[in-house]
Amino acid sequence: MSRRPQRFDLIVFDWDGTLYDSTALIGQCIQAAASDLGLPVPSDEQASYVIGLDLYQALAHAMPTLPRERYPELGQAFRRHFFAAEDQLSLFEGALEMLRELKARHHWLAVATGKSRKGLDRVLQAPDLQGLFDGTRTADETAGKPDPTMLLQLMREFGTEPERTLMIGDTSHDLQLALNAGTASLGVGYGAHDPAELTAFGALHICHSVPELQRWLLDHA
Repeated sequence: MSRRPQRFDLIVFDWDGTLYDSTALIGQCIQAAASDLGLPVPSDEQASYVIGLDLYQALAHAMPTLPRERYPELGQAFRRHFFAAEDQLSLFEGALEMLRELKARHHWLAVATGKSRKGLDRVLQAPDLQGLFDGTRTADETAGKPDPTMLLQLMREFGTEPERTLMIGDTSHDLQLALNAGTASLGVGYGAHDPAELTAFGALHICHSVPELQRWLLDHA
């Protein structure tokens, strides 16, 4: 008989940089979009910092001198570069096995992401991902991170309490989201933000690889 969840009923994952190996490409596309529009190109650090925010939040932070009326133009340039290369991306090695093991233990699995609904639905069409996630929230259908709305809505959807919910992410935006929603969090140090940046948010643990994340979840979640 499958084991029941020990501590958390609902496990919510960030997508980019946590499950999906897309951090480098997103940063490069932000830089390419700025170049297309003749704007100062953000540094690698500036570009990676904004990953996890909704697109317009991210662009505003990375290019603060850009007038708001030009956000759609910059967003279109970003999407053009990203979609042209998206088929090169995949889940981190071991992530699919980890998700299947958690699913077999009867955890509810969800995604809370800064991606658009259209963008997330496109990647979730992959045959290997069919039926793995019980719920999803995207930045364009609710408030973006670190506003707690995504997590609050998912907890209401599944009838779970904050103490039975775990948020997992690779950025300070993810961990602040968990703090704002009153849930536990787990940081991953292989994504967009330096692991040292994640230690100030009260995460239960910082995992530095997918195998370490898998072991922690199977032992403690």
